[in-house]
Amino acid sequence: IKYCNARSLKDGLTPCYDLETMACDFSADGYRLPTEAEWEYACRAGTTSDYSFGGNADGLDAAGWFETNAGKQPMAVGTKQANAWGLYDMHGNVAEWCNDVYDEDYYAESPGANPCNTNPGDERVLRGGSWNSPADLCRSSARYSEAPGLADVCFGYDAYGFRCVRRIPGDSA
Repeated sequence: IKYCNARSLKDGLTPCYDLETMACDFSADGYRLPTEAEWEYACRAGTTSDYSFGGNADGLDAAGWFETNAGKQPMAVGTKQANAWGLYDMHGNVAEWCNDVYDEDYYAESPGANPCNTNPGDERVLRGGSWNSPADLCRSSARYSEAPGLADVCFGYDAYGFRCVRRIPGDSA
């Protein structure tokens, strides 16, 4: 979150995060973590299958780093196939933090369009699987969580990472 705000300021954009409350202003034009729904939409790249490349894990070796091919370590970004929208490492390599607070049952009660769980909670959503994940946890819909308040989780654990997003210039929130 601090990185997103710093990068926003460096690029002359309005930061999205209040660093005291960690609340996100989605109307700001700066960088932020994707919502869980945005992350999954980008990962799927127009597909409805378990993986962006098909319905089973057979293509995962070509598209992502996971427990059977990563050699027990994260790998250089962009060394596997991109999805149909040109996004690399959506399946595996490092699990990616999302903006949402984790709730196992959130989708059963969430709005149908653009859901984002901002309810109070200690754990945040992680998506995509990582270099030490089995193939099943690298599916487009796989989700799990962690408490980001632990310094070793956010900064010292090489199985987690993040990708910054921002609104399309001129798009209203």
